[in-house]
Amino acid sequence: MTEPQDGEIPDGLSAAELGMWQSFRNGTTYDLRSHDPVRDDPFAPHLWGPERSVGARTVARLLLDGPQARPGRVAALKLRGVRITGKLDLAGGRVSPYVELTGCRFEQEVVLPECHFTTLRMVGCAVPRLDAARLHTEGDLHLPRCRVERGIRLTDAQIGTDLLINQIAIGPDRRGRAFVGDGMSVAQDLQAEMIETRGELSLRGAKVGGSLSLRGSRLRATDGRRALNAPQLSVERTLYMTEAWVSIDTGNQGTTPPFGIARGGGPARGTRAQVFECRGAVRLDDGRFGDAVDLHKARFVLADREELSLRRIVTPELRFNAERPREGRVVLNGARVVTLIDVSTSWPGPGGLAMGGFVYENLVPYGHFPLSRRLEWVLAATPEYVPEPYERLAAVLRSCGEDADAREVLLAKQRRRRETLPPAGRIWGYLQDLTVAYGYRPGRALVWMTVLWAAGAVAFSQYRPESIKGGEHPQWNPALYALDLLVPVIDLGQDGYWLLEGGWQWAAAALVLLGWILATTVAAGASRLLRRG
Repeated sequence: MTEPQDGEIPDGLSAAELGMWQSFRNGTTYDLRSHDPVRDDPFAPHLWGPERSVGARTVARLLLDGPQARPGRVAALKLRGVRITGKLDLAGGRVSPYVELTGCRFEQEVVLPECHFTTLRMVGCAVPRLDAARLHTEGDLHLPRCRVERGIRLTDAQIGTDLLINQIAIGPDRRGRAFVGDGMSVAQDLQAEMIETRGELSLRGAKVGGSLSLRGSRLRATDGRRALNAPQLSVERTLYMTEAWVSIDTGNQGTTPPFGIARGGGPARGTRAQVFECRGAVRLDDGRFGDAVDLHKARFVLADREELSLRRIVTPELRFNAERPREGRVVLNGARVVTLIDVSTSWPGPGGLAMGGFVYENLVPYGHFPLSRRLEWVLAATPEYVPEPYERLAAVLRSCGEDADAREVLLAKQRRRRETLPPAGRIWGYLQDLTVAYGYRPGRALVWMTVLWAAGAVAFSQYRPESIKGGEHPQWNPALYALDLLVPVIDLGQDGYWLLEGGWQWAAAALVLLGWILATTVAAGASRLLRRG
């Protein structure tokens, strides 16, 4: 093939390639569709002949060193319904023209490592594999509705604005990974709604300048891999792993409302909800999320030893109202959340939850979440007694003004602790629980003081002690004497004047000791009420 001069057409081009060359100079769309929906489907088994085929070498030549545009035109490669034969290899190249490929079919993989684009759009294309490590785009990278059989590699890629891969279907590579975006940087939003992956979706250390949306997606792991592996992921706004709305008639994606919740409480007319589903382990450890992590109605299908791991994530808001995982574990160890929005039915049972060092400041239940279920939530996270989750829950409830509920939580903590004590400690614990509820129910202490006062008054009414100071004594009053013994500090003018002997001395000593214990409990309860006020 001879080198053409500007405006000249190189030799050896096929008719289809000649038409593409002219359309490139005009900046118009080169459309080779037959307008038969079945035959134009790039994913169907129908063969596309030479009349619809162009060589990858010719496409590369246009993009890397193409002819000048015609006067008054902007050169661009816009193909529709075209079959591209051979390997399209643009590694290390710089592509200036605008590129938009719609409904095209690639016979071999597309190789774009360290390639520079302004904007690249491939819509509804069939691609065996896309290797674009360290790709750089000044604008968008769009790959919606494509099918990629052997994975996509975007390691350390830099996307100037948005990355859009909605409704893409990706198969695994040789290592079981469907999408590898480790270290990738997206300046604005990463939209991956209603995607289907067979293999690991890897976003280790990726950075997203806007939101990351996985609404309605279906992620499926292969053997030995996670479904989503994204430790140290950084999202400036919100990570959405929620439902999406799909047209009942066409199956196409509709408008997804904010937070995954439809206005009016349900899908719009003519649409249905498609939940986010993840079959395999999820790892979001050490992630940073600027606004929220939203798991509204998400479905996690985990094996016995697999985890939904949120270790050490930091986010202002965690919306944990997903479906309850039947197996596996939810791990929140070391996570830091300002507001936890959750549903009582979303959390797994005993052995399925771990939240050691989990810090949250506010609780906003989504629906009815009674305190008994909240205590079951803590119990599920502590197969062995650990005080920290109880103390954290009590502190949050107290900060919200729920002092009574906070006391119930601390009482539950003491009862869990009691089961770890030796027999003597357990007996003493049961006694404390029965009498004063470990001091967290001061009203019970008042009841016991009343009972002891009445018992003491009745007992001392049967006894007339002698005076210690002869005739210098008040009139004997059994009720006041019993109350004077029982209530510490306050002097009612009876104690100290009478000489008790034998068993009456022991009875008086018992009233004094019990009075100090019960009065201290009442004082502690009163001080808590005053602090709350």
